[in-house]
Amino acid sequence: MTTIYDFTVQTIDGREVCLKDYQGKVLLIVNTASKCGFTPQFEGLEKLYQKYDQQQFAVLGFPCNQFGGQDPGSNDEIASFCQMNYGVSFPMFAKIDVSGTLAHPLFEHLKHAAPGVFGSESIKWNFTKFLVDQHGQVVQRYAPMTSPKDIDEDISELLES
Repeated sequence: MTTIYDFTVQTIDGREVCLKDYQGKVLLIVNTASKCGFTPQFEGLEKLYQKYDQQQFAVLGFPCNQFGGQDPGSNDEIASFCQMNYGVSFPMFAKIDVSGTLAHPLFEHLKHAAPGVFGSESIKWNFTKFLVDQHGQVVQRYAPMTSPKDIDEDISELLES
């Protein structure tokens, strides 16, 4: 059975990382954008990361420019924006596609494991979130309008299980 640990991704500073490095952690994987109406969610994502970081939890941010061209900058520009404006300290990864023929295999897996409304596998906008358990299994998908604070209880329950 495929888990997220079967995928390799590139960090925002260009290093290859196997997601197996996150084995045993609860993860919230998010496609992000720097110029989106949902961009202020970076603040809530950082709060979740700070709250649960010492309890085997991480937020993983994946910038994407597919929706409204809302993340046009380079990886360096995105990293700088996130840190300066929202104090982002959770891991950020290189800009990727999350939909279409060039979608990263990780996001193909996430979409298949946790379809959206009416069984649709497509990601329709920035800040779609996927909650992953300690075994690398996708357990929940959240719409872009779902605030990070509204995911807190689900994270807590997974961490306690």
